[in-house]
Amino acid sequence: MESHKFFQIFVGSPFPEIPSRAFTVSPNIDLHHLKLAFFFPLSLPSRALDSFFFSLASKPLRDSSTLLSSGIGPFSTLNLEAKLLGGGGDGGATGAESRDCYLNMYAVKKPDKVDPNETRLSKWSTCALTSEPLNPPCVLDKLGNVFNKQPLVEALIAKKLCKEFGHIKGLKDMISIQLAVIPGKEPDDNVNYGTRFHCPITGLEFNGKYKFLSLKGCGHVLSAKALKEVKSSACLVCHQEFSDLDKMVINGDADEVAELRAKMEDERGKLREKKEKKLKGSFDERMTLSSEKKGLTDGAKEVSAKRFKAEDMAPANATKAVYASIFTSSKKSNFKETFSCRSLPLGRN
Repeated sequence: MESHKFFQIFVGSPFPEIPSRAFTVSPNIDLHHLKLAFFFPLSLPSRALDSFFFSLASKPLRDSSTLLSSGIGPFSTLNLEAKLLGGGGDGGATGAESRDCYLNMYAVKKPDKVDPNETRLSKWSTCALTSEPLNPPCVLDKLGNVFNKQPLVEALIAKKLCKEFGHIKGLKDMISIQLAVIPGKEPDDNVNYGTRFHCPITGLEFNGKYKFLSLKGCGHVLSAKALKEVKSSACLVCHQEFSDLDKMVINGDADEVAELRAKMEDERGKLREKKEKKLKGSFDERMTLSSEKKGLTDGAKEVSAKRFKAEDMAPANATKAVYASIFTSSKKSNFKETFSCRSLPLGRN
């Protein structure tokens, strides 16, 4: 580009009230004077002019550079833009009183974002106790949590069950379930364990996107959609009869878990009352039998209360004192007895 030839350029305006303009300029003119020409005849202070800058193809240009040095050719379009003050790097305020503000801002580690989809999938595909992939045989507790049966029983025997699952006291608090495996995905495959089970009726995957229920009687796990669409009082897999009370929600929401917990406490309260009544009845029965026995044996007790005497059992022709001496010790004497003879005193022979 020759420096002595004039050419035309266009300047885009950032203001709706000020239209864009075309200028015929020399390639040696700097952008600062071009800015003055754009705002002519407005008399803006230099501070106000410094709050604007030219850009070419979204690339900011310095006011001190010329059109020639900036590579601006004929019929180029420059955009006049306003600077954003206070963002840092332009001399404006940053809101930071010292360098420590920046250091502390980056020193504090932000918590990692948890993917809700991964959390949901993990809850439905792993054991609630060990976080290992679900591997039948599996069981449910009374609150709808899913477990691998073996580690749960081992933790229960070793008394190492965490407080979260303290409501599990024994095998009676476990409900065996039967999970249907997706064809081609074996239950011992620990690589892709997210979607190994499904509803055998609808084919919906056991991954938390859909509501699933277990039937207490047979233990089959079915989707809520299958039980809703097929109106039946029998299991859709094994045809065993069930009632609404036999439906157990798996991994329910907070309201469903609260309802299951209240139901569990109610069942335990009834069982406790039943045991107390049984113990009380057993105690009353024992007391009644004891009273009856006492009434029947009063005469025998009066007889046994008398002290037994050997002479009372002597034969008819025997002397009572002689017969009694067989069973009792002889009368006290001044002689000491030996182990071989008690009738001869020491030193007599």
